[in-house]
Amino acid sequence: MKELTVISGKGGTGKTSLVSSFAALANDAVLADCDVDAADLHLVLQPDIKRRENFTGGNIARIKPGYCVACGKCEEICRFNAVFFDGPGNGTQSRTFRIDPVACEGCGVCVWFCDYDAIDFKPHVNGQLFVSGTRHGPMVHARLGIAEENSGKLVTLVRNTAKEIAERDNLKIIIIDGSPGIGCPVIASITGVDLVAVVTEPTLSGIHDLQRVMKLGEHFSIPLGVIINKWDLNKEMTRSIEELTSEKGVEFFGKIRYDRAVTEAMVAAKSVVEYTKSPVTDDVTEVWQNIEKRMK
Repeated sequence: MKELTVISGKGGTGKTSLVSSFAALANDAVLADCDVDAADLHLVLQPDIKRRENFTGGNIARIKPGYCVACGKCEEICRFNAVFFDGPGNGTQSRTFRIDPVACEGCGVCVWFCDYDAIDFKPHVNGQLFVSGTRHGPMVHARLGIAEENSGKLVTLVRNTAKEIAERDNLKIIIIDGSPGIGCPVIASITGVDLVAVVTEPTLSGIHDLQRVMKLGEHFSIPLGVIINKWDLNKEMTRSIEELTSEKGVEFFGKIRYDRAVTEAMVAAKSVVEYTKSPVTDDVTEVWQNIEKRMK
């Protein structure tokens, strides 16, 4: 079983559009949408959800009004400005303290220092995990709640679930749609995979973001290759990216031209290789074939 993660230095480079096409071209694949902060692979693949479960990434504090003596210790020591003196009265106090669940970081310091056992510290649901079927095979995806943390843990859960499905069904490849950037969810998406494909675009910001991602791959010693999307919009910048990959000894998987059919396909909830037969689908197919060869 092999794992391929597709990432990008920034959002909007066409990463998810490419992943949906790879899903259509691959055989024996499990799909994993690890961009849990802004998952959108489901918009193209229209998954049929078979199983869902809550994701709990940590605990959250909550004051028990009946126990609170309004001493103010929790407000004093909270470094996240999550405690407010506007909670309900309890018979002995006209007001008690309240913890804002959005601002609370779940550090537990207030629980530790409360002398009156007035603070609950229980597991908090941060999001949901989904296991679905698609027209291209099984898919594991997730949704992180608004302003919730622990996206790296949720990414790991998505990947582990995808591995279980691949092993159970004897599927040969896991295609991971990773997050843009170089943060925690990206690191959780690429750690231990067999290959990372980075989608970039021919702009100055594209080159800058690509350099950051390349340093990340080098730091973790993960094989990495580059795909230039919409290469023909700035051929000079495309040459600069090709020179950069050659200079750094990074593999080059290919170039994909700009075509409005890609957007039209997304509107139709299809990958471009399903939507049309045109030069852009040839580009995508060639890139996928290059990745397949590298994965063997």
